[in-house]
Amino acid sequence: MRLRGWLALAALLWCLPGWAADYYIKITNNTGYAIYYIYVSPQSSDEWEEDVLGADILPDGETLRVNLNGYDSPYFDVKLVDEDGDSYTFMGVNVARRDLTVTLDDLDWGY
Repeated sequence: MRLRGWLALAALLWCLPGWAADYYIKITNNTGYAIYYIYVSPQSSDEWEEDVLGADILPDGETLRVNLNGYDSPYFDVKLVDEDGDSYTFMGVNVARRDLTVTLDDLDWGY
């Protein structure tokens, strides 16, 4: 009976919201242009987080791993801006299941 009680408590605690986790996403640039800015924000956010590239760039053909630590959901919005100022926006990306390969087909036409 005691073991059952502990298992029930463990199951309850596992289901409670607010458990922070660490995620990552690999972003591959196949646009033909260098990417100068990458913004990754929780899907629940109304604003973009800081640029994860900082002073670096993501050259065409290269892949970058972005670590996302301490979040309680794997859903993120991702925005990239290339050397010409063109943007590529992906909303609601489940980073636990998907990485991004960005091409010119992903160009934001209406932003």
